[in-house]
Amino acid sequence: MHSTHLLLEEPIRMASILEPSKATFFPAMTKIVGTLGPKSRSVEVISGCLKAGMSVARFDFSLGDPEYHQETLENLKAAVKSTKKLCAVMLDTVGPELQVVNKSEKSISLLADGFVVLTPNQEVEASSELLPINFDGLSKAVKKGDTIFMGQYLFTGSETTSVWLEVSEVKGEDVVCVIKNSATLSGALFTLHASQIHIDMPTLTDKDKDVISTWGVKHKIDFLSLSYTRHAEDVRQARDLLSKLGDLSQTQIFAKIENIEGLTHFDEILQEADGIILSRGNLGIDLPPEKVFLFQKAALYKCNMAGKPAVLTRVVDSMTDNLRPTRAEATDVANAVLDGSDAILLGAETLRGLYPVETISIVGKICAEAEKVFNQDLYFKKTVKYVGEPMTHLESIASSAVRAAIKVKASAIICFTSSGRAARLIAKYRPTMPVLSVVIPRLKTNQLKWSFTGAFEDPLCNLSNHMWESLLYPFNVILLLCILI
Repeated sequence: MHSTHLLLEEPIRMASILEPSKATFFPAMTKIVGTLGPKSRSVEVISGCLKAGMSVARFDFSLGDPEYHQETLENLKAAVKSTKKLCAVMLDTVGPELQVVNKSEKSISLLADGFVVLTPNQEVEASSELLPINFDGLSKAVKKGDTIFMGQYLFTGSETTSVWLEVSEVKGEDVVCVIKNSATLSGALFTLHASQIHIDMPTLTDKDKDVISTWGVKHKIDFLSLSYTRHAEDVRQARDLLSKLGDLSQTQIFAKIENIEGLTHFDEILQEADGIILSRGNLGIDLPPEKVFLFQKAALYKCNMAGKPAVLTRVVDSMTDNLRPTRAEATDVANAVLDGSDAILLGAETLRGLYPVETISIVGKICAEAEKVFNQDLYFKKTVKYVGEPMTHLESIASSAVRAAIKVKASAIICFTSSGRAARLIAKYRPTMPVLSVVIPRLKTNQLKWSFTGAFEDPLCNLSNHMWESLLYPFNVILLLCILI
């Protein structure tokens, strides 16, 4: 079962690149998060996504109401039952997102070098000259020369469906902008992103709190994707809300870093959050293009050393409309894995893309190939050095288990755990084989009734690189690690 891992530093026979990849018992260890939407919400398509490698289903509440997502979730449950593939549920909040409201849903054409006015008066009809927005403080937040980016599906790189605006002047509550490129916008909702500008709106809006306390509680969501996380306090407030909702006390919070504020406070956010989502679409607007890769590498390194899952977005945008990714996108996915990404999040590619199943399959294949040349030895030494000495007992056991498993060429590491902490710590050292967590429940009583704690599938198994659900299979060599932590 154990596959030979090459190193990029070693000479690789060019002829071997053309050899077909060998089928393995496990798919890529890098997890794939798929956003379910108009093109991917039927039982048939979701089943295809699960078989292709999707392990987390993302429900984006920027689009659709709770009833819409309820129907999608019921289809997901049916697909999980028919395919026998486990899939975690991620609720993605709206957050302080600026939106243009186009009630008529008529297409709006904007011509380069023309002018358009952004107004908080939502009673007016959207047109090529006037666009109503959902925020009355934009005129106070921007100044002449500031940049605003707008489109129905932001940041795909397609200049025919998104538009750059430059603030020309502020008139009362209205903002007059110069149109920098021609574009045609269609649909009921367009999103705005004001580059490097603080938007005075709460990270967790009243609408988000309502959705979490109703839809989220009802379905016991596994992950909360906290959009536009800007400070550690944002995560603390979200956790406080979840703690008051008893059924969501085990829900993991993933801070979504989308702007300069989140980047500036990244270290403190990382300490509070259970994981990080690097939203490269929005960051690509706030950061100069030549700086995006620096943040990506630095952020992934910090997440790796902290032992917290890191999720990367915006990798194969072209597959929204095409069956194959571009060469640059294919390389980008591989480099994300080599940089230390635990999971890849697919947004528009599966939400409204024409080929959701094929997209997940291709991304999974690229990840699997990249994992074969991941320099685990160098990574292990770097991680151990970062942790330093003296290690905690659990850290020492986890790192030793990974070292031993590699030396004996084990096919898997099976970890018995009651909370998932031990399995997550083992995965932190990125062994070359999967980590299977077997959850051992603990029996508790309040003198009125008995209950089990820990009797659940650890949701991070579906996001952490190398971690898999609590399932046992026959292997040639297995390393058993019994830790009830």
